[in-house]
Amino acid sequence: MRLIIKNISENPVTLLRRAGYVFQRKEGEETSFIRALGTSGFPRFHAYAKMNGSDLLVNVHLDQKRETYGESTRHHGEYGNEGPLKEESSRLAPLIGGEIAGI
Repeated sequence: MRLIIKNISENPVTLLRRAGYVFQRKEGEETSFIRALGTSGFPRFHAYAKMNGSDLLVNVHLDQKRETYGESTRHHGEYGNEGPLKEESSRLAPLIGGEIAGI
């Protein structure tokens, strides 16, 4: 699920931490955050955030379990705008503030 948080006035890291996300790493312009739902670290929400002017662009998906490697790499993520991801976007709105628009 992709979200645009319009005209943020705070540091994006602070906003996502307030929403319960933990910084994971920074790669170029994107910063990765996670919010674990289970004690083992999975399932978890995984968010990639980057600034576009004064807007914060956030791409969130749900990792059901750790990726598996072998002959083919499999990522066990859920994408889209329904179920837990829709609930997460509704949860984020009052915590982050500003105008949130889905893409």
